Amino acid sequence: MSPAPTPVVSPELRGLLRRLKLGKTLQTLPERLALAKQHQLDHAAFLELVLADEADRRDRTGAARRARTAGLDPTMTLEAWDAHDAVTYDHHVLSELATLRFVDHHQCAFILGPVGVGKTHLAHALGHIACRRRYRVHAERSDRLFKRLKAARLDNSHEHELRRLISVDLLILDDFALHTLDATATGDFYEIAVERHLTGSTLLTSNREPPEWLAHLADPQLAQSALDRLQSAAYELVIEGDSYRRRQKPTLHNNRDR
Repeated sequence: MSPAPTPVVSPELRGLLRRLKLGKTLQTLPERLALAKQHQLDHAAFLELVLADEADRRDRTGAARRARTAGLDPTMTLEAWDAHDAVTYDHHVLSELATLRFVDHHQCAFILGPVGVGKTHLAHALGHIACRRRYRVHAERSDRLFKRLKAARLDNSHEHELRRLISVDLLILDDFALHTLDATATGDFYEIAVERHLTGSTLLTSNREPPEWLAHLADPQLAQSALDRLQSAAYELVIEGDSYRRRQKPTLHNNRDR
């Protein structure tokens, strides 16, 4: 028995779909027409199927666009997270963070641990989840962000940049306190922490414990005020173990003829 011919989409229907900005449905429409005929779907069920395809496509496209705008690494998703046996962490805390309830409630999160255990990966993974849920996200390495804010003072765009960082739903600052912040950067950090308190969520990754952060901020009073706000309602996910970079180091194999 020969297979049923692939349904043909008429030029008129193609034109109408493009006028309605539904041209992407043409990629799957022949398959959906064949499925509708095979399962004898009524008109409403067929329309629901086609529109569901388009809604899913737009959701994926929108999430990818928001992730690019946020500065997220496209490879660092939760699906791609592979902790191996070399690292340990509280799975319950990670599961809780992945619900994004901390973003809903304008709370903060710290992902802590030594270099190379995957802190940045998990932070970006949570950012991707937030983008899929239509949250506004910005992710940036801390030293680059504060250098950029300092440079923004030269062209009078500092206030605009600061407002943009304050307004996002989830702000991810990677490698926080890796370098000492000078007075200008500490002031910017204070402004961000104070203005975002109870209005947005901030996620920090660091290879230092929070009590050590004070020693790496120039103004102790501003630093303490900012950190008190961040820590007042913050989840802590501590990752312990060996650096994945060391685990990926090639080893020499002794290939002897036997």
